[in-house]
Amino acid sequence: MSANNKKPIRGSSFMPDHIMLSFSGDPKTSMTVTWRTCTDIDKGYVLYREEGSDEVKRVDATMGVFDSDIDISHMFWATPMGLKPGTKYYYTCGDDLYRSKEYYFTTEPENNTKFKFICIADHQKASPFDCPDYSKLGEFLKAVLKEHPDTRFILTGGDNTDCGQHEVQWNGMFSGLTDIIEYVPYMMCIGNHDNRGFREYKEHGSVGRFYSEPAEFFSKQFKGSYPYNGPENWKTENYTFDYGNVHFCVLGVNGPEEVNDWLVDDLNRTDKTWKLGVYHFPICYSGVENENYDAYPQMREGMEMLDILFSGHIHNFCRSFPLKNEELFDRPSQGTIHYMIGNGHNNPPGSRTSQKIWHAAFYPQEELVQMVTIVEVDGNKLTLTAVLNDGRIADRCIIDKDKDLILPYALAPVFNQTRMYYKGMFLGLCSVTVPPVEIDGIWYAAFATLVGYIGGEVKKEKGKVTCSLYGYTATFFENSDIAETEKGVVKMKAKVFRGNSGQLYIPIDDACSIFEMRWAYAKRNNFISFEHESDSKPITVQP
Repeated sequence: MSANNKKPIRGSSFMPDHIMLSFSGDPKTSMTVTWRTCTDIDKGYVLYREEGSDEVKRVDATMGVFDSDIDISHMFWATPMGLKPGTKYYYTCGDDLYRSKEYYFTTEPENNTKFKFICIADHQKASPFDCPDYSKLGEFLKAVLKEHPDTRFILTGGDNTDCGQHEVQWNGMFSGLTDIIEYVPYMMCIGNHDNRGFREYKEHGSVGRFYSEPAEFFSKQFKGSYPYNGPENWKTENYTFDYGNVHFCVLGVNGPEEVNDWLVDDLNRTDKTWKLGVYHFPICYSGVENENYDAYPQMREGMEMLDILFSGHIHNFCRSFPLKNEELFDRPSQGTIHYMIGNGHNNPPGSRTSQKIWHAAFYPQEELVQMVTIVEVDGNKLTLTAVLNDGRIADRCIIDKDKDLILPYALAPVFNQTRMYYKGMFLGLCSVTVPPVEIDGIWYAAFATLVGYIGGEVKKEKGKVTCSLYGYTATFFENSDIAETEKGVVKMKAKVFRGNSGQLYIPIDDACSIFEMRWAYAKRNNFISFEHESDSKPITVQP
């Protein structure tokens, strides 16, 4: 035996493990089997037979090396092709001496417009750090699949692991998913945790955090598991596949501009009824401190060609009104529904959550519960049910393309006076008497009101106001287009004036530029939203 005789806990061995089904080709006529062994095994194959037949066929696997932080393994990918649609097959994987037990899968039926799949997200588990326990995840999924035995596949929203650049995490995930993904194809989207690692990975106080771009450990394990059709520099973590009348776009967390160009081109080529995407970071987020600078507006063009974009990251559930170009609508034909799946493994949100202006449905999930979403496709109708492990339903939504409606009914707000929102939250009473105004194409706001609401420092003096926020300070003067900042004088596009309630109104575009913020006006809804890329809320120091 080679140097593999000293293995870490859950390390690779002669016997195939980490066995997983997935789609890398046409689900009607093929199925991909992935497995792992130690490096003593350098060849492998799948034996398979149609249900009711004694004829056993063989397909040889391709092999790749997975050199991780704790182990060196061989990954195998084999794809039986030329299968019959809508047919059950039994299979084993391995080599002549070391073979798995027999499992089974079922190919997609012909002319399939009615099927069911499961969405799950943020099911990572950190502890124990050297042998993560994913058993509760496995128990939950088995219970869901028992309730929904006609589930065709599982689609994830990312953060499948807690630290994907450490193999102990993948070993833990596969351990928890044993006797599940050998039967049900597992289509993963990566999250930020899946390409995260530490220079020193320790039980208490790991140090040297980094993110691998591309997602190295993910790509090494699953290069042959999924369609290799992503953008040139970001394959494996980005891919698309078709199932029934749905085109699925799985988007990674790296290279947003390149991914957007690829996504637009891909979606322009499909003629499927439904276009569904999954991307880990939510656009219509729910955290009180979050932001979406990583994806929006860089990926807006591609994302807004989708009917639904599933996401995760914040560990709670919410569903948006249809969104297009910053505006909120009522009908599915008018925009993209952003659907945050919730967490699947007793992982309450680390960031406190709140319902935002863009949410048609919301559940904070700060209880110690697990959630999955059951998605049922039936022709031009799609039903999503967000269910907890205790049986409660957080949301049930029906999207009907024929009637162009969403049930339950919910109307996106339209205001008769322009409102200000920061990270999706209304500024409240402090802003009621000082609405933004537009004069000669320039928007103005009582910006000091916004700064105070966020938690920044405001000093009002006769004829001027000084605002400090996110590490920047600026003084604005009444009847002047000059702002004084710590970086020097800034000439603005227009003059500050005294407006409603005697407050100084500052050109929004200039103020946001000074404080490195982003803003947008939703014309249909009549509100202005402000963003900052920081995930923290500045609180002034109490002396």
